[in-house]
Amino acid sequence: MSTEHADPGHGHSPAAWTSVTIMLIAFVIGTVAFFFDVQWLVWASAGLLLIGAIVGWILARAGYGVGGAKVAERVH
Repeated sequence: MSTEHADPGHGHSPAAWTSVTIMLIAFVIGTVAFFFDVQWLVWASAGLLLIGAIVGWILARAGYGVGGAKVAERVH
């Protein structure tokens, strides 16, 4: 059994932060729109939620994800 622990990164990357921020904003907009019964805005926020996931995937593929070529590794 190895004593080394491989840190998976836990999403500390520009791709993760950007994706989560977009998706959090979409969730808040959708919640407020649902409360005020603005159906088109609820669906628009659902679309924004998907866009946030796609942006995160694109940024990770571009090297801004955990362990990416464009991200400086932090020493803990």
